[in-house]
Amino acid sequence: MIEEMRPELTGYCYRMMGSIFEAEDAVQDTMLRVWQNWDQLQQDSSRRAWVYRVATNVCLDKLRHAKRRALPMDLSEPSARITEPKDSLSRASWIWPAPDTVGDPMDVAVRRDTVRLSFIAILQLLPPRQRAVLILHDVFRWSSSETANALGMTTAAANSALQRARRTVSQSNLRSDELQDGDFEADQQLLTRYVEAFEQYDIDALVALFHENGSLSMPPFTMWVRGSSKLSEFYSTTRSHCLGSRLLPVRAIGNRLAYAQYVPTGQDGIMTSWAIHIIEIGHGKIAHIHHFIDSELFVRFGLPTSLDANTNFAAYR
Repeated sequence: MIEEMRPELTGYCYRMMGSIFEAEDAVQDTMLRVWQNWDQLQQDSSRRAWVYRVATNVCLDKLRHAKRRALPMDLSEPSARITEPKDSLSRASWIWPAPDTVGDPMDVAVRRDTVRLSFIAILQLLPPRQRAVLILHDVFRWSSSETANALGMTTAAANSALQRARRTVSQSNLRSDELQDGDFEADQQLLTRYVEAFEQYDIDALVALFHENGSLSMPPFTMWVRGSSKLSEFYSTTRSHCLGSRLLPVRAIGNRLAYAQYVPTGQDGIMTSWAIHIIEIGHGKIAHIHHFIDSELFVRFGLPTSLDANTNFAAYR
């Protein structure tokens, strides 16, 4: 039973931590604590609540001294001067995407918008315990009493924490909030045009796919770019690095189509991992592209960190 809960626990810890790296570590620690206290689990009348209490305590321990994770567009203004991105922050500063293998409880209709990166960013505004209450009650659709039991709180305390959390969420004023109303279902025609334009590195065709005020970001780099002219300038500036890239389709959390970018190494026809592209679409055009640059992220997505340049990428589409 406990092993079967791993995907949903990862979904819970991912929302709590804002990072698939930290979420998987938290689930592993949870499993260890569960096995160490197996006798207590056997005697508990609500095993699922007991496991979630353990997972919550693990997350709270890890979040005790953690900084708030964010998306680049919530930390600074868009770049006024386009250069090669240089300034970066540590992995612990950023929200990271999760692969679609991260699951949710099968017996509840979990809202798909709660796996949007913009919603994960809002969750990071909440104190950790309020975050846990909101996720269990409003996302996983647990009752107030079930939520309180899982968190070792009274129902009154859980309801109070929930109201405070909802108030913070409703009053959030993050720049990424504007991505909340985007299309969740993929526009396959638009995505096909994006892949073609990017692989051919046709800058005019790429920029034409964005809204006039569209944007892109590149964690762990702090720099982000907004507006058609800046996007065109950015793609021109990074041409030497991205020219010849190939995109491999992957599924991100919420079963969203995303792309893994591989770039030429110039050695023996080998291409190496570079970034995971998460594309935000609204009204038939691209609103924002998150380029998550971290080779370890490819490992978490079950992807190779290098590929032969002769790989038939089209076969995966």
